[in-house]
Amino acid sequence: MIPATAVIGIDVSRDWLDGFCVSSGQHFRLPNTAEGHVQLLAWIQQLPDAVRIGFEATGGQEWALWAYLVAAGIEAVQLAPAQIKAFARSRGTRAKTDRIDAVLVAGFMQFRPEAGRILPHENLRILRALTTRRAQIVDMRKRLAAQICAREKQGVADDLQELDSTLKAVLDGQISEIEQRIERVITQEESLAKKARLLRSIPGIGLVSAAMLIAEMPELGRMTAGEAAAMTGLAPVSHDSGTKRGRRTIAGGRRSLRHVLFQAALAAACHNPLLKPLAKRMKESGKPHKLIIIAVARRLVVTANAVLKTAAPWQTGKAA
Repeated sequence: MIPATAVIGIDVSRDWLDGFCVSSGQHFRLPNTAEGHVQLLAWIQQLPDAVRIGFEATGGQEWALWAYLVAAGIEAVQLAPAQIKAFARSRGTRAKTDRIDAVLVAGFMQFRPEAGRILPHENLRILRALTTRRAQIVDMRKRLAAQICAREKQGVADDLQELDSTLKAVLDGQISEIEQRIERVITQEESLAKKARLLRSIPGIGLVSAAMLIAEMPELGRMTAGEAAAMTGLAPVSHDSGTKRGRRTIAGGRRSLRHVLFQAALAAACHNPLLKPLAKRMKESGKPHKLIIIAVARRLVVTANAVLKTAAPWQTGKAA
């Protein structure tokens, strides 16, 4: 006999936890604080059945609750907001409140019981925080460079040159420090270090790209090539109907990871012995530059998946 499971959907906001238990039909609202987490766990432990909890990714607001529940032995998963939104549309639900969102999350978990991400272990969470912070500072540096360029055109660059130089040096220093911390986190755990060595054996993938792949895509190496491309939003999406063959586009996936792969693809298109000829052929056939980079990035993530799956370093003679 299959044991009964109580499915609970929780809408997590900065201040509140709005939940819905399917089996009892009960709604609840608790503060999103340490005390509220204790109250939630006490209520869960009173339920007669095993419990499975799900919540949407909400910019990190759910991580403290997620870690607390998992540490207490409760099965809890993080769900993609796009999936919940699509589920709401399929049901014709247009209204949006925290209470309704909790019901939608619980309903989606019943519809797709296999969906959701499990909590990464502590080193992966630290690595993810570092890569996210690095991306934020790199974006700040890009904006600063654009501002410097604009001021030079306006002829006022000299007055602010010293301030700009100081700020740029600070940002460069922070990026360098974060990259050193990323390397230390990776080397502290042998499994992470082994993954990083395998990934960095692929020409075009460096420290940052390897760290992003490890932190943002822990499933890499346990999926098919198509799944790896789709998870990064690099798989072409068809738009066909009858005799019409629509234009292929890319969509969805993990955006921050895709942006890093684009940067890695620029390097791979120049230095990877297998991908450089591909990029050259596409360029000679008149393909747009963006399409070439997407194709190279897709080959990179497929190759990374194959390398981790076989646990063998990249070799020139191997096809992606």
